[in-house]
Amino acid sequence: MAHDKRDNAPGSTSLPPRGARAPSTRIFPSPPPETKDEESLDGWGFADTRFVVKPNGNVVLTGRRYNISNVDLPSLLPWISATLSAPLSYDNRNEPHYPPPVPEAREAGALVAALRGFLESDQISNDPLVRLRRGHGHTGAEIWAIRYERLPRVPDLVVFPTSHDQVVKITEAAKEHGACLVPFGGGTNVTDALRLSVDEARVVIAVDMRRMNKVLWIDPVNRMACIEAGATGRHIVAELAKHGLTMGHEPDSLEFSTLGGWIATNASGMKKNRYGNIEDLVLDMQVVTARGVVERPQVAPRESIGTNPKNFMFGSEGNYGIITTAVVKLFPVPEVQRYGSVIFPDLERGLAFLYDLQRAGAVPASVRVMDNTQFHFGQALKPKKSGLLAHAKSHAEKFLVTQIKGFDPHQLAVATIVFEGTKEEVAFQETTLYRIAQQHGGLKAGAANGERGYQLTFGIAYIRDLTFEHWAIAESFETSVPWSRALELYDRVHKRVLREHEERRLPGKPFFTGRITQVYPTGVCIYFYLGFYAKGVEDPVRQYAEMEHAAREEILAAGGSLSHHHGVGKIRQDFVKDIYSEGARAFMRDVKQAVDPDNLFGAGNHGVLGEVKLERDEG
Repeated sequence: MAHDKRDNAPGSTSLPPRGARAPSTRIFPSPPPETKDEESLDGWGFADTRFVVKPNGNVVLTGRRYNISNVDLPSLLPWISATLSAPLSYDNRNEPHYPPPVPEAREAGALVAALRGFLESDQISNDPLVRLRRGHGHTGAEIWAIRYERLPRVPDLVVFPTSHDQVVKITEAAKEHGACLVPFGGGTNVTDALRLSVDEARVVIAVDMRRMNKVLWIDPVNRMACIEAGATGRHIVAELAKHGLTMGHEPDSLEFSTLGGWIATNASGMKKNRYGNIEDLVLDMQVVTARGVVERPQVAPRESIGTNPKNFMFGSEGNYGIITTAVVKLFPVPEVQRYGSVIFPDLERGLAFLYDLQRAGAVPASVRVMDNTQFHFGQALKPKKSGLLAHAKSHAEKFLVTQIKGFDPHQLAVATIVFEGTKEEVAFQETTLYRIAQQHGGLKAGAANGERGYQLTFGIAYIRDLTFEHWAIAESFETSVPWSRALELYDRVHKRVLREHEERRLPGKPFFTGRITQVYPTGVCIYFYLGFYAKGVEDPVRQYAEMEHAAREEILAAGGSLSHHHGVGKIRQDFVKDIYSEGARAFMRDVKQAVDPDNLFGAGNHGVLGEVKLERDEG
C-alpha cells in the first residue's frame, strides 16, 4: 500500500475516528527474500566464517564478511599464547567431534498428528541435529558440550510457525496433549536459557520463530513499525533502511538475534545512548499465553492504563508465553555518522572522561572505553603491515603516544566512538567530547581506529570458538554499577579471578579484560571476558563456571547488578535469592502460577520454579 498523505498527514482535520481503521500512513513491505546465509551448527555465526590457524602460525578469519576477513593475522595467536602463558599453536589442537550423541526423542504420535492438521510437513521436525540446535544457546559450556561432550536433554520436536495464528494453534495442541513449549529465536543467549531440565518428562516442543520474520507495516509519519518476533536484527536493519528509518538497536549479536529474543531478555544495544534500550523502543506486543492472547487494538505514544501485561514480557525469558509481534519506535537514518577514538593514560581517566561527558549532555550514540588488555587484543587483530610508509607511520604513532605523551603502554586505555545525528548534533558532540577527553589526558587516535574498533565487535565473536580448538576456554559476562563503585568493582573482579586461578592450580595465567560499554546518569555497564588454558584440566567447564560464579559474587558485593543485558536464564539462578526478597520471589512464582498453572511454557528460567537441574547425577 502506498504512503497516502491525503487524510492522515500531520495537521489534517480529516483523521478517522479512533480505532475505525488502520492509519493510511502505513507502508506494507514485501516479505523478505529467502536468505542463503547458512549459520554454523557447532559454533558462533555464519557457516562460512571461522578463525583457523595456518601451519605458519598465522590466523585467518575465513569468508569475506568482516573488515578482518581473509587476511593473515600474524600477531593474534602469539599474543593469546603470551597472555595465557600457554603453548597455543597450529599443532597443539583440541579437535572437535561434532555432532555429539543426541538423546532419543520421546514418542508423540497423537501430538504430531494434531500439529499436522494445520502445519505443513516442513514445519515439523524430529531430526536429531535440528533438535540439538534448539536445545542450546551460546554459553561456553554449551558449545564445549556439543563439540566435546554431550547435552543430556534436548527438545523432542521442533516446529516452525509462519503466523501468529499458527502459534495459537500450536499452544492449544501442546496444552491438549500435555506437552511443554520452549520458544527459540536466534539461539544466541549466553545464560543457559534454552537448556532443558533433565527431570522434564513431558514431550518438549521447541517453537522456532525465525520463519515469522516479516516487517508487517511501517508508519513513517508516526515513526512506528510492526515486526514479527522472529525477524533477525540484520533483516530489520536492512528493511527499515529502505525507507530511511532505523530502530537503532544494535546488540553484539545483531546479525543473528531476534526481536522476540531482545524483548524476552530485556536486551541492550551498542547505540542505546541515542536510541534507548529495548524497553524504551517497544510500544506494544502480541503474546500467546496459556490463558489466551495478550494484545490490544491500537498503540498510543504513552499511556497510563493500569498494569500493562506487556511489561511482564520484558525479561520473561520464555516463562510466560511466546511473543509473536511487536510495535516498535523508529528513527530517521542519521544524517551524519562519524567514528572517533581517544587514547587515555589509564582506565581510571577513561572512566572520569565518561562521567564528565555524561554530565555535559554530549554522549554520542556509542562510546566504549576498553582496558589495557583489550587495547592490546585489538592490536593483535591487525594484519601485518607492509611497505616502508606503513612502518614509518606505525613507529611515529607509537613514539608520539609512549615518548612524547609519556603513556605507559601497559596502562593505557582506549575509547572507540560512534557519532550519529544531524550535522549540528554531531558537531556539538565532537567538540564537547574531544575537549573533555583532553582535560583527562586523552589523545585523539583517529576515525579509522574508531570504525575498526566498532566493527571488530562482530568479527571477534568468533574467537571464543578458536580458543576452544587450541585448549583454552573463555566466555563473557557483564554487569551495571553506579559510577562511584565502577573502578572498585573492576579491581575486585580482577583480583578474585587471579586468586581463583591460582588456588585452583590451573595452568598458565588467566585471561581477563573488561570494557565500559554504556553510560547512564547513574552509572555504567561493564563487560568482561574471562578465560584460561585448559589442557590437562579435569572438567574445565566446571572450573570456568565456578570462577565466573566467584566473579559474580564480587560483582554483587561491589554494588553491581546480576546482569545488565544478558539476562538470568539458568546460569545465574543461584543468585536470584541475593537480589530479590522472599516476598519478591513469591510474587514472581504467583504470577507464573496464575498465568501458566500447568507450566505449559517450561523454559524454567530465572529460578521462577526453583532450581533447574541441567545434569544428571553421576552414578
